[in-house]
Amino acid sequence: MNYENYTDEELIDLIREGDSAPINFLMEKYKPLVKGRASTMFMLGGDEDDLIQEGMIGLFKALNDYDSGRDASFYTFAVLCVSRQLYSAVKASNRQKNLPLNSYVSFFTALSSEGDEDGDGRFLLDKFGDNDNTNPENLVIADEKVRRIWQIIDTSLSPLERSAIELSIIGWDSSEIAAVLGKDKKSTENSLARARAKIKKEYFT
Repeated sequence: MNYENYTDEELIDLIREGDSAPINFLMEKYKPLVKGRASTMFMLGGDEDDLIQEGMIGLFKALNDYDSGRDASFYTFAVLCVSRQLYSAVKASNRQKNLPLNSYVSFFTALSSEGDEDGDGRFLLDKFGDNDNTNPENLVIADEKVRRIWQIIDTSLSPLERSAIELSIIGWDSSEIAAVLGKDKKSTENSLARARAKIKKEYFT
């Protein structure tokens, strides 16, 4: 059967009726999506293949859980499930006590929101002073600063703020974060702004 002539939703209906063949078709169809999402993330102790595997698990969950009468298009639902699975894997991995030094490059995120009177358009690492990564002493200093920031994230932010800033750190925009957290874009942007303000206040106090 030529499944390319069917919509994703029609293929899901076929799966519900007992035809398992469309499962492999949809898994292959959406594998590039999984690879694209996985390529933007870092998982401690793992590699991109590990993340792709996690993403495929999320995709399989989407195939099992999709409800055309409740959810949006299958594509949107698949993006949500894959993103959630990857986020959970990365969060669990990066929460280990000894966060590696190379994670500090993820902090190229704005400290303050637009309109913040204290904001100057600079990024978090810009505030650290000397960022000469070829100097071992500076690398140690940077590592300590990153650990301090993660400590603030863990102890000073609300669960929503913490989740939002963690997704921001790995490069997601507010629309993507809102979808994963099940919030609207405006409340997500407000959570990000509060989180950045708290980090700024705690770190530079």
